[in-house]
Amino acid sequence: MGDSSDEENLGTDWLPYSERDDWADVTPLPQDDGPNPVVSIAYSPKFREVFDYMRAIIAKGEKSQRALDLTTEALNLNPANYTVWQYRRDILRELDADLQDELDYLDEVIRQNAKNYQVWHHRRVIVQMMNCAQWELELTQNALDNDGNAKNYHAWQHRQWAIRTFNLYDDELEFVNRLISEDQRNNSAWNQRFFVLKHLGFTPQVIERELLYTMNHIRVIKNNESAWNYLVGVLRQSPRGQLNSSPEVVQFSEGLYSAGNRSPYLLAFLIDLYQEQALQRREAIDNNQLAQKVYTLCEDMATKHDVIRRKYWSYVAEHLKTQLSKPSSTE
Repeated sequence: MGDSSDEENLGTDWLPYSERDDWADVTPLPQDDGPNPVVSIAYSPKFREVFDYMRAIIAKGEKSQRALDLTTEALNLNPANYTVWQYRRDILRELDADLQDELDYLDEVIRQNAKNYQVWHHRRVIVQMMNCAQWELELTQNALDNDGNAKNYHAWQHRQWAIRTFNLYDDELEFVNRLISEDQRNNSAWNQRFFVLKHLGFTPQVIERELLYTMNHIRVIKNNESAWNYLVGVLRQSPRGQLNSSPEVVQFSEGLYSAGNRSPYLLAFLIDLYQEQALQRREAIDNNQLAQKVYTLCEDMATKHDVIRRKYWSYVAEHLKTQLSKPSSTE
């Protein structure tokens, strides 16, 4: 059984480095796990041999084409190995290699390992070395379009880095619109929209447009946490930075509540809204009514709509009572 497994791991077309004439000058360097390893990993013969030679090459500091080819084989076996990626970059610099070839190589590696941090980090370094991000938006779009990868943190992080570093904002809203239309709960797409507009500037016109855009999406899916969070984020960009800065949004949210909607995200928004108003208008006649709305909504959240965070909602109500009991001069 052991021999059969070894043959399968080694592969019929793969020649061990110990049998290659052009590697006869290299003495493999085995991994040192110490005399009493707690857990001895059962590496395949091929894995062990490749990394024994990889350690030997690194130890002698060889930076050659064969060393580069060896890193390719090592990374095929373990694409998360930071040391091998770092040494590969050192080799590329030493050989003054064609970095376009490296990008082509990474296209395939990322396709197979789209959630591997080390692969994306290597890609960023290569793009920096080339000072060219011509293919990064297409690369990340392909990565995000693959099944199950629409919210891939590494792809989004790389995309934002490329956009920010090389000023690639022009068509990004169109891309984000497509993603949101395909999945209105795609929090990563909403976050990207905010990222782009934060750079372009939240002018009064942009704020008004974005509030309308978001309310229209909430009308379609009222229990959409991503859209509610985005709505709050846009309101905070107004000159006063307050939730009641838009009468249209206040009317919209209160209208949803009056119509019987009890989305926890709607209720959380109303709690923050009324709490903010109560603290701003603490001397007003209707202040007690605003505070009572907060207490009632907090009770509903704690007992019906967000029971798992009941202690938090009790705290919110008690905190408001404490704040309102203080003299206004201490605010």
